[in-house]
Amino acid sequence: MTKHGGISISEERPLTAAERELTLWMLRRGGPEAQAFVGQVDDATVFSRCPCGCASIDFAIRGQRPPATGLRVLGDYVFGGEHDLAGAFVFECGGVLAGIEVYGLARENPRELPRPSGLRPLPVG
Repeated sequence: MTKHGGISISEERPLTAAERELTLWMLRRGGPEAQAFVGQVDDATVFSRCPCGCASIDFAIRGQRPPATGLRVLGDYVFGGEHDLAGAFVFECGGVLAGIEVYGLARENPRELPRPSGLRPLPVG
């Protein structure tokens, strides 16, 4: 899977406690369709990260990587303030939990995942 114009960096490992907590938090507060993916978190591992140095990660479920097409956002949030506003979303591809994407809105892409306590829903409209 490519991100931010480059090839993802391979990094096969278990989710950290913080990654697991963030993923569950975003899914449990996402749209109605997000609830169906909560059960996949226990089987998730990280298989790659973004080459730009941001905190975005891609998941494999039981060792299976999701398809690289058909991305669907399950929960979309913002964090930070006016000068460091950023976004984060959890997503699926082809019915498989696929990862967390973080992006900068006011500055560069965040190099660390946000804490759930700092997230708020992405304003619509």
